[in-house]
Amino acid sequence: MPEGKGRPERKGRMEGKVAIVTGAGSSGPGIGNGKAAAVLFAREGAKVLLADQVLARAEETLELIRQEGGEASAFEANVTSAEDCRRMVEAAVERYGRLDVLDNNVGISRRGTVVEVQEEDWDFVMAVNVKSIVLSSKFAIPKMMETGGGSIINISSIAGLRAHSSTPYTASKAAVIGLTMSMAADHGPDGIRVNCIAPGLIYSPMVAPRMDDDLREIRKSAAPLRTEGDSWDVGYAALYLASDESRWVNGITLPVDAGLTAISPVTYQTLGQQQFAQPI
Repeated sequence: MPEGKGRPERKGRMEGKVAIVTGAGSSGPGIGNGKAAAVLFAREGAKVLLADQVLARAEETLELIRQEGGEASAFEANVTSAEDCRRMVEAAVERYGRLDVLDNNVGISRRGTVVEVQEEDWDFVMAVNVKSIVLSSKFAIPKMMETGGGSIINISSIAGLRAHSSTPYTASKAAVIGLTMSMAADHGPDGIRVNCIAPGLIYSPMVAPRMDDDLREIRKSAAPLRTEGDSWDVGYAALYLASDESRWVNGITLPVDAGLTAISPVTYQTLGQQQFAQPI
């Protein structure tokens, strides 16, 4: 099919773009959301600044990208710090000349209800999951405006759409969705698209330490596709939202969850490999 009028030619899907990925390392062995996105961005032609609070984790991602012939560099940053976020954005522009994409990947969880949660845990979750996006975007947006716009991808969770066993986590991820919509409205006129990904019950280095085979099977069977997702699924969604293929997509929350948020346990039950829709 020929390219449509005004559409970019299909080369590398991010050829000529510069991206920052926060949380670009993985918290344990394997591929986390940030690492997957960074590798895919570089694979498709982007130059990537790999930001992580633990430099060694970013350097592991850097090695993967270099093995594939991509261009990237590591940067140590605590994205709950305004100064670190400023330095991070400046480093991307100094190293690569511009900034087109910001992929906000950092996130943590603390369990508990509002009765149980400690004030310091609540503040920490909100700082890492929400404040980091505000601060990173605060410094990234002016740089994107200088070159005509860009794309910001915020990582939320289906916990921001449904109740979760961690009230602080649910509240923070719901805040990310609201923040995304507000940013999309505020900065759309500047040519900056802001979208959100809500991963489902994926298997990643962050959750692996508390998983066994039985729990993984339960999680896999919870959604209609009945397959286990991983961070590559989230990374490919980020790649789409970062690329010009999504040039007219702004302010959305994209669940990447095998259809989990499309069903209700009250009306949808599973038994073995059969499915029953129960009217209420």
